[in-house]
Amino acid sequence: MRTRDVSKEQLVKQKAIEIIVKHGLEGFTINKLAKACGISVGTPYVYYKDKDDLILKIVLEEGTLMEAAMNQDFDPDATLEDGLRVQWRNRFAYMMKNPLLGKFFDQISSSTYHHQFLDMFTSGSDGFLQPFKSNMERFISNAVKRGEIDDMTIDVYWAIAFGPLYTLMRFHHQGRSITGLPFKVTEELIWSAFDRVIKALKN
Repeated sequence: MRTRDVSKEQLVKQKAIEIIVKHGLEGFTINKLAKACGISVGTPYVYYKDKDDLILKIVLEEGTLMEAAMNQDFDPDATLEDGLRVQWRNRFAYMMKNPLLGKFFDQISSSTYHHQFLDMFTSGSDGFLQPFKSNMERFISNAVKRGEIDDMTIDVYWAIAFGPLYTLMRFHHQGRSITGLPFKVTEELIWSAFDRVIKALKN
């Protein structure tokens, strides 16, 4: 049995993300991955059972890291504006630092891997998205009790609270706005959008 090489395993994951971002999931193959890494076609199978296992494990590992980064310093008992500001700050910083991962998760979100990811994230009492989901539900519930927002489902809240941020970041990573003109996100744009989100959410 071949020995696991941690640095080579990291290379495999990084190149897999790059290929998926560039060519899409349909253009991703183990042969293409091995060539990009400069390794034999059998090497990825030392770390993963097959292509699906590789992709799903990358999604789960990176999803866990992303969830931790986005929850940093987040207090579910904070006011609506303070708590949401922390979430926006964390998400903006993470997406600016990891531009490839934003595009990678865009690919995943419209695939069957996304459903597997959510099932594994939330299944059972020990699903590792449970703390995040519980904190978010508690945050929304607290805001409703304080009269800051109307009662709404987490899905409606999510669409209003984060839709503008993700749209601006998508424009930024594409380098083009919806009009086709060159686009680069700025702190000023982000917090201008945030102020409008708060106004839209508040009673």
